[in-house]
Amino acid sequence: MTKEEFQELVQEISSVISGKPLDHVLSAELNEKYPPESNIFNSIRGACDQAIADGWMCNQEHRGIKFGRIINDLDGFSVDVVEMNNVVGPHHRHPKGEINMIMPIEGDAKFDDNGEGWFVYGPDTAHRPTVTDGNAIVLYLLPDGEIEFTGK
Repeated sequence: MTKEEFQELVQEISSVISGKPLDHVLSAELNEKYPPESNIFNSIRGACDQAIADGWMCNQEHRGIKFGRIINDLDGFSVDVVEMNNVVGPHHRHPKGEINMIMPIEGDAKFDDNGEGWFVYGPDTAHRPTVTDGNAIVLYLLPDGEIEFTGK
């Protein structure tokens, strides 16, 4: 799995959602069109697994969280991937929102109390990203790559 091949996979999603409001409607749309059992969801998940094993994805680590920005701009989104195992991440704010693809690795891992699938944070939201009940990979798309770490 190359970065270019990964970008092509994720672009199947980003091209469809570009320009749409980041809200609960988009979250429902993503879960309906691209559920965990869909080919594209499983292809992206497999690509993440392979890229992590190959060492070019999630190749940075801080306080037990493996992470990395994979794509700077794809249809107006940056694409980041994190691997978290029963851990709370740093507080941050999403000026324009955040789209999360949640992929449990083991256990019944949840990201901010959300199981496998898609979860969207709207503009001007903030949180401490938290994975409970196991280990998970979370791919997230940020409009214009905007994220503000608050230090809280």
